[in-house]
Amino acid sequence: MLTKRIIPCLDIKNGRTVKGINFLDLRDAGDPVELAKFYSENGADELVFLDISATEERRKTLADLVLKVAETINIPFTVGGGISSVEDVEILLNNGADKVSINSSAVKNPQLINDLASKFGSQCIVVAIDAKLIDGNWKVHLVGGKVPTALDLFDWAKQVEKRGAGEILFTSMDNDGTKNGFANKALKKLSTQLNIPIIASGGAGKIHHFTDAFNIGKADAALAASVFHFKEITISELKNELQIQGIPVRK
Repeated sequence: MLTKRIIPCLDIKNGRTVKGINFLDLRDAGDPVELAKFYSENGADELVFLDISATEERRKTLADLVLKVAETINIPFTVGGGISSVEDVEILLNNGADKVSINSSAVKNPQLINDLASKFGSQCIVVAIDAKLIDGNWKVHLVGGKVPTALDLFDWAKQVEKRGAGEILFTSMDNDGTKNGFANKALKKLSTQLNIPIIASGGAGKIHHFTDAFNIGKADAALAASVFHFKEITISELKNELQIQGIPVRK
């Protein structure tokens, strides 16, 4: 059985790490470079950086931040936010990112997934999907969850895999920041229907939420933000408990 990954997520706005609830009410959570160094030294398997207010003008700002982080850490990290072209990805990878995450741009231009996978390899292309349960159906949302679409989560995920994505980062907007647990039913369906790794995101609050994401949701990795940023759960205690529960993790 492959080891399960624990991934802190740093949502970046104006160069600072922020965290909200249900994608709203953001509060400051610290300096991203310092946090990245801390997580790298304290057992995180990977990091995800999402520039949640990215625009074309700010691509250079994010690229500079990526370079600073790459010089500081020794674990893989994924960068997302405002990426819409091969050129954007080239800049970030050249500055030290190991993977990139695309979301809204992939929905608007699905061919982008094919192009990026073809040029850089599927292993470094993550497609992030933000979805909300509406009338019993999971619907994909864009632009940091602000724009609803008619796209079905599972149909879109299958298309994403077919087009060459190496991984899917699924965030339940209903669970995000609530600390009530991950959307395990949807996670299990994704994990069962797809052959690429699924990263669970949205809802971590207690250690047992992570064990549920792996045991019930069949996720390959679990991502969290505030519980790590504000030291509510340490990665070492989380991994110790996962090992006790028989879930394989890298120590």
